[in-house]
Amino acid sequence: MSICESNTFKRVFDKYSETIRNFIYYKCGDLEKAEDLTQEAFIKLWNNCAKVLLDKAKSFLFTVANNLFLNDYAHEKVILQHRKSITIDQNTETPQFIIEEEEFKQKLKNAIANLTSAQREVFLLNRIDKKTYKEIAVIVGISEKAVEKRMHNALMNLRKEIKNQI
Repeated sequence: MSICESNTFKRVFDKYSETIRNFIYYKCGDLEKAEDLTQEAFIKLWNNCAKVLLDKAKSFLFTVANNLFLNDYAHEKVILQHRKSITIDQNTETPQFIIEEEEFKQKLKNAIANLTSAQREVFLLNRIDKKTYKEIAVIVGISEKAVEKRMHNALMNLRKEIKNQI
């Protein structure tokens, strides 16, 4: 059976669409965005149906959906930083302070990008989405201790990375 067959694709969609949507919804907290990203993941599956084996469809969908979420999240951060920079321009902060702050933001962004995907996911869920370790454990499907370990390693790597960039 090929995913390129419409009946097979429909069965895959019916089986995984709600799970994928919930996975993204738990990460972003926006049902509409989760539904959009889920649709995009299935479009990518359809466009690559000849390359994806039926038994790998679930893994493909979760990977694509997660990557779409991370890309969307990074884009939202850029928009937010732009909005903040406009606000900063209206403040009475010195140009030197503004430059140093932007440099630090860039260092932090680079350091977060250099984290492993597991560390980055836990870090962003906790620090940006304000999820507890317990909530993250449920979302990611690991133990609370594993979340603590990933967060600890993420923070250690961020400190080391930012310190090395100074």
